[in-house]
Amino acid sequence: MTLAAASPVVHARAPGKINVFLAVGALQDDGYHDLATAYQAVSLYEDVRAYPADDFSVSFSGSVDTSGLEVDGSNLAIRAAKLLARKTGFRGGVRLEIEKNVPIAGGMGGGSADAAASLIACDALWSTELGKDDMHALAAKLGADVPFALAGGTAIGTGRGDQLSPALAQGNFHWVLAIAEFGMSTPAVYSELDRHRARHLSDIAPAPASPQVDARVLHALRAGDSALLAEALHNDLQAAALQLAPGLGQILELGEANGALAGIVSGSGPTLAFLAPDADTALELQVALSASRLTAVRAHGPVHGARVLHS
Repeated sequence: MTLAAASPVVHARAPGKINVFLAVGALQDDGYHDLATAYQAVSLYEDVRAYPADDFSVSFSGSVDTSGLEVDGSNLAIRAAKLLARKTGFRGGVRLEIEKNVPIAGGMGGGSADAAASLIACDALWSTELGKDDMHALAAKLGADVPFALAGGTAIGTGRGDQLSPALAQGNFHWVLAIAEFGMSTPAVYSELDRHRARHLSDIAPAPASPQVDARVLHALRAGDSALLAEALHNDLQAAALQLAPGLGQILELGEANGALAGIVSGSGPTLAFLAPDADTALELQVALSASRLTAVRAHGPVHGARVLHS
């Protein structure tokens, strides 16, 4: 047996997400906003393989262009591994190989999924056996969406989005994702929202004093009713994202003209998520978007959160 064949590896996977509802409160003194969001984990995954090493490194492959990603200590997966090592007193390192399929800077939490999968992969590789509550606390330190990437399924997020409450959901929701050829900066979209609100522009609702998820969203998820959910889809960041990238509006119209029940900017964008009534319509919509030279993929949700597939 060769050394490579004998080398241990842990394979973990974490999903991307769609914010089916996102309400954004006013800008706080610390530079953040209170949020109320309904997350759904969808079947677009990040796969992380962790190998023993003396130091920390990361490399990328996958269906999306990873050429611009940082591979130094600023990378979220490396930060996750180092945070776990410090927390548990582990003195070694890890080599992470990440296969990316979630759009980069696309509003679907791909980096957060990398971090969540890296946490559980390293925990298994190093046999550190960190408890669920401690793992969630580490995830929250890495970013607002990382705890949900760990949990998966459907959940309500408050605070900065990291305070999670499971939400009851039945059935299977079918999505078609139109993936832009460019990314968008989350801070830039939030800043645009703040500027619009400061100018009291009519296409931007004022900041809610205490953001809450619309009860219609919870009812639609509990019922597993795509038509009801389509009526309740909402994202406070959408108008700001469309202001920064006006071409997204035409794609929303195209999707809704080709069978989507509704379309929404995913998170801070620029990925657009179209909710379809069934799998057949989702396929037809994907074909229609692809015929317009757009990158379109199908996904369904809710799906499991981060988990180890092989160790």
